[in-house]
Amino acid sequence: MKLLVSVRDLEEALNALRGGAHIIDVKNPEEGSLGAHHPTVIRSISKAVYGRAEVSATLGDLPNLPGTASLAALGAAASGACYVKAGLFGVKTPAEAEALLRAVCRAVEEYGVKVIAAGYADHKHVGCVNPLELPEAAYRAGAHGVMIDVKEKNPPRKLFEYMGDAELRRYIKEAHSLNLIVALAGSLGLEDVSRVHSLGADIIGVRRGACRGGDRTKGKVDEAAVAKYIGEIQAVEIQMLEQQC
Repeated sequence: MKLLVSVRDLEEALNALRGGAHIIDVKNPEEGSLGAHHPTVIRSISKAVYGRAEVSATLGDLPNLPGTASLAALGAAASGACYVKAGLFGVKTPAEAEALLRAVCRAVEEYGVKVIAAGYADHKHVGCVNPLELPEAAYRAGAHGVMIDVKEKNPPRKLFEYMGDAELRRYIKEAHSLNLIVALAGSLGLEDVSRVHSLGADIIGVRRGACRGGDRTKGKVDEAAVAKYIGEIQAVEIQMLEQQC
């Protein structure tokens, strides 16, 4: 399982890299759960970590405007992102999700960038599409993966407060049957690493837990905090190997 750490500037990116993060995720927390950052920030981070970690970029908590989404995706791809994460905030149905994602995929096709369809566990509260309905739409659109995060960050509520293991396991199984990458996020702490791993997710995404003081907006990503997540992932994977022997 890979660790994705969301960062908002070059300093944080280098801290995450030194801590061992596999994916450096460029985002602007001030603009929301999946807030988009300026292309120059994506470019500077991409250049700094090239060859040492993958770079993803959030496109924002998007309205249901495929043209706007595709233009944002193109900007992120041209700035060096390996993944683009489309937050399907303004999307109400799987059909709308498929149309928006198809536009995004077309926009970045020549760059070889992986498109991730990001839904929200608290969809009932914020009025968007149920993320459990996204794997088929993502597959049909030509996307490479799906993700579930939490839209409302204050006060912080975990992914598992909205979704249980059984439905998440079904979601991951369906996505994998379609050859999609699966990422889980939403105020996930060290204590959640084993649970996310056991569900079968490919990526665990964090920011709050990797920041000093656990503050996703005012705190800075801390190298030692990131290293603890990496250590926990390694410990879980070693334990699983030992159980298989």
